[in-house]
Amino acid sequence: MNLLLEGVPRSALILLALFFAALIAAPMVLNDYLIVVLITILYFAYAGQCWNIMMGFAGQLSLGHALYIGLGAYVTAALYVKFGVSPWIGLLPALVIAGAVGAVIGFLAFRFGVSGVYFAILTIAFAEFARIGFDHFPWVGGAAGYFLPVANYTQNDFFNLRGSQTMFYYILLAMTVLAFVLCHLLLRSRAGYYWLAIRESPEAAEALGINIFRYKMYAVVLSAALTSLGGVIFAFFYNNLFPEQVFHISRSIELILGPIIGGIGTLFGPVVGAFLLTGLAEGLREVMLRLGIDLPGVKQVFYGICLLCVVMFLPEGVWPPLKKKLGLDRDTGKKGS
Repeated sequence: MNLLLEGVPRSALILLALFFAALIAAPMVLNDYLIVVLITILYFAYAGQCWNIMMGFAGQLSLGHALYIGLGAYVTAALYVKFGVSPWIGLLPALVIAGAVGAVIGFLAFRFGVSGVYFAILTIAFAEFARIGFDHFPWVGGAAGYFLPVANYTQNDFFNLRGSQTMFYYILLAMTVLAFVLCHLLLRSRAGYYWLAIRESPEAAEALGINIFRYKMYAVVLSAALTSLGGVIFAFFYNNLFPEQVFHISRSIELILGPIIGGIGTLFGPVVGAFLLTGLAEGLREVMLRLGIDLPGVKQVFYGICLLCVVMFLPEGVWPPLKKKLGLDRDTGKKGS
């Protein structure tokens, strides 16, 4: 507990507690549509934190993170539909497979000196390989899609992830909070310090005796495995999977926009970015529907405008200046909150 709260200002703890209490109470006062919006926000907040471990902490840019979402989704969905395996049990092989694929990508990149934009291209290539492969894999539906059975339940079946929107909301809320706590602990661990050293200057980190290959691998494998858990929720909430949808690069871009907008390498950045992007995008969509305006691709245009504004006016993201405005920057710990 001391490690968890170390260096965190009291004002930040109070604000965080109020925010968490509001999220817990939200389903009691919001309608079904707004609950779905919050589920989407929490999904991107969770996935953004997982990606932030690789890029924000260790400085390894992945543009193919939808690969791990898809692996988690397809593995658990197939085990559930074909063999009746609970997604919580099927999650274990999904974590292993996603982590192993991440390890393969990391090994190929770091052992042969692939870094920077070339590493990003490698991650895109693997995601595209998966998309094409699952498109031609009839055991899980191929290009025609894979569908999970949907039934009306009088009560939530947590064990099989069959139930109401509220159940999925609280599961995602718990996942997002646990990911936040894990990232907080990682930043203040030896691995976290090593990652930041590698991110800032790999040459200097290596000169200090840090095994940069090992710690880069830790970041990639951990990020990949945790991201696959988001794919499990994606599969069992939407109940249908299409390779073109799940593995497409646009899905990866959606995952990373939250941390970029909020602030790469910060704890609150992915959460703030997810709330801003998804909340404003859904608000814009609702306004346009009320006005009777139907413009295809407006959501993508909105994301592009947000990204452009952040790059031009807030290169560190929204959270760092917001933290100063709220008086939460008097942190005696290290940078990254």
